[in-house]
Order: sequence, then structure tokens, then C-alpha cells
Amino acid sequence: MLDIKYVLENAKQIEEIYTHRSGVYDVKKVVELDARRKEILAELETYRAQKNRASDEVARIKKEKGDASEIIAEMKALGEKIKTLEADLAEVMPALNNAALSLPNIPDSSVPVGSSDADNVEMRRVGEPRKFDFAAKPHWEIGSDLNILDPVTAAKISGARFTVYRGLGARLERSIYNFMLDTHTKSGYTEIFPPFMVNRDSMYGTGQLPKFEEDAFNIKNNDYFLIPTAEVPVTNMHRGEVIDGDKLPIKYCAYTACFRAEAGSAGRDTRGLIRQHQFNKVELVKFCKPETSFDELEKLTADAENILKLIGLPYRVVTLCTGDLGFSSAKTYDIEVWLPSYGRYVEISSCSNFRDFQARRMNIKYRQNGITSFVHTLNGSGLAVGRTTAAILENYQNADGSVTVPEVLIPYMGTDIIK
Repeated sequence: MLDIKYVLENAKQIEEIYTHRSGVYDVKKVVELDARRKEILAELETYRAQKNRASDEVARIKKEKGDASEIIAEMKALGEKIKTLEADLAEVMPALNNAALSLPNIPDSSVPVGSSDADNVEMRRVGEPRKFDFAAKPHWEIGSDLNILDPVTAAKISGARFTVYRGLGARLERSIYNFMLDTHTKSGYTEIFPPFMVNRDSMYGTGQLPKFEEDAFNIKNNDYFLIPTAEVPVTNMHRGEVIDGDKLPIKYCAYTACFRAEAGSAGRDTRGLIRQHQFNKVELVKFCKPETSFDELEKLTADAENILKLIGLPYRVVTLCTGDLGFSSAKTYDIEVWLPSYGRYVEISSCSNFRDFQARRMNIKYRQNGITSFVHTLNGSGLAVGRTTAAILENYQNADGSVTVPEVLIPYMGTDIIK
């Protein structure tokens, strides 16, 4: 969340910034609720002081054997007023907190201004899309022909937007995320295997709630949530902690399954592995000092890109504009892999710097030279595994219907071809 003091001091400027973000955000509500909070506190202070003075007067009168009934009645009336104001404050404080939680992060000054993904800025392209001398097939057809992807059986046991992986398809998926974890740990990331379910506080901490509750799978009998990304449990590992500044940056990588309701995506990417309710992902998470966070964003993005370079998949990197930026992010690079079936680049990773936005929600700080400050948090997919599987099947397909296994994955696969 944003610092409420900063919101109050810069309300008009923030409202102007939000005109370039997607969605409608009520900055005035925060200002009005905070004004009401201050008004109530001022009244409470006045009435409590009056009650204390009256109490002292009652004690004096009783000591002198006098009649204090009138002052006692006055104290009772003051007590009722205080009780009413305390009830008002108990309503205003959560309303103010929710209003503040509903405001998105402020985009960094380096983020391009725009209204949609059409205004994102391409930074670089790596690798050339393959030119086929045969009729290339989409990954869902390749998977069906090779009997390694089975959405029909998945629909029977679960529903739409699920896939059963079979044989070498299952091994390919497992090989990819093991290769990713091995590569990232060699680059200094500590591997984490977190729970796939989190509590409501964890979802608030990283910014999934309250805005994106409809996109989450909520387990109603105990109010747990299936994680939409490993970002949620891994970032919350340090919730409420003060980290030794000498230990920063802290770098984690984590494999998890991810679960998303995909609310509002009806009719989009209905075939294949691109938009599933359940998918695998390796996530990169960093905690660092404010002055290094944008350098760490560049490094994190390079670590995610390195996976595509090693596998040999063509991709590009774009900077998201203000209108396409995620709720919690101050700056995001999307890495997009080339998918022949789409005839374009498709997102396979988002690498973001949240500055202290998540840290304020989770109260994660660090201490350096006796001074305590909020950390900056970052994360990015390193990478989305299902989309990597789809990209390999499409980019490494052969005329005879087989798929060549990328060289770096052969030790994990135990074969150099899927046929």
C-alpha cells in the first residue's frame, strides 16, 4: 500500500497519475476518511480530558463530604459521548485502511505513459523466429498427435482449462522446472518449496486482495486460498520481520503449481496451455534495499531471460506502460516468447519492482546502522512452465511430427526427441 501520509500530502498529483492507470481509484475517499478520523480523535481527546477533570473534581468533593451528584451525571453524559465516538472510530479506521489498500502503486518515472498494451515499449529482441519448410502445427495438436497432452481427460475429471500430461509430456514439464530451479540456484537463489494454500493475510500482503478476489480460488470451509503464484507465500515468508540489512539482497526461487479462476477471460486462449486454471511456474523473489531495487530488477529480468537463451527460444522484452501495469507494480518488464501458432510473441514472464508497496502491507523492514526502513520487493516468473512447454513443442517441432528436445534438457529427459 502507499504511505497514507504521502497520499494526503499529494492527493491531487496522485489523482492525475491514476488517470493514466487502468481502473478508477478513489483518492478523495482516503482524504475524507482521514479527515473524519482526525475529527473524531480531536473530539475524543476533548471529552476524555473533560471526564478526567470531572473525575478529579468528584474525588475532591467527596473528600470534603460534599454533593457530587451533578458532576457524576456530567461524567456519565461524557462517557456516553466517548462511547459513541469510539464506535464511530471503530468504523472509520477499517474503512480508511480498505480505502488505502484499494489504491494501486505509483508508476516509476521511467514507465512509459499509455492506455493499453498497445503502448508498451519494446526494449530488445533475442533470437530469430524459425521459418518452417512444412505446415507447422500448434502445440495442442502436437500434444494430441504425440499423446502427451490430454485436455479431454482433464475436462472429464476437472473441467475446462485443465490438461493431463502423459508420458514424455509429463517428463518434459518436470524437466523444464527442474532445469529452471538448477539454473537459478547456481545464480545464487535459495530454493523454496512453499505451501500451495495461503491465508487471507498473505493474499492482502502481496496485493491480490481486496481487488482481485474474483480471480482467486477460495477454499470456503477454512478461508484459505489456492495460490495464484509463488510470489504470495514466498514474499510473505518475511511478513512482520525486520531483516538484517547486511543480508540483503535476499534471493529466492520456488516451483509451485498456480491456480487462477481466469475471471473475465471467457473465449480467450481456449485451446492449449496458455490460459489454464492450474499451471506450473518457477518464481523469482527478491528483497533488497531501496537504492538498489531498480538494479536488482534488471538482474532479475536477465535471470529470467537466461532460461530462454539456454533453451534456445526467440523472445522479446517490453516495458509495460502505465495503463498495462499491474496493481502493485512500480515498473514491469514483460518477457514474451515467440509462438508460431499465434504468429506473435506471447507473455511468458512478468518481472516487477514493487518498491515498498508490498512491504508496507506486510510490514517487512530492514535495519542498517541502527536505522529501520521498509525493504523493496521484486518478483518475476523464471519462467511459466506450461508456456515454456508450449513454446518448445511449437518451435522445436519436426516435419515428421516429432519434437526435438533442446540440448540443455536432454540430461533431464533421457532422450533427444519426443515421438
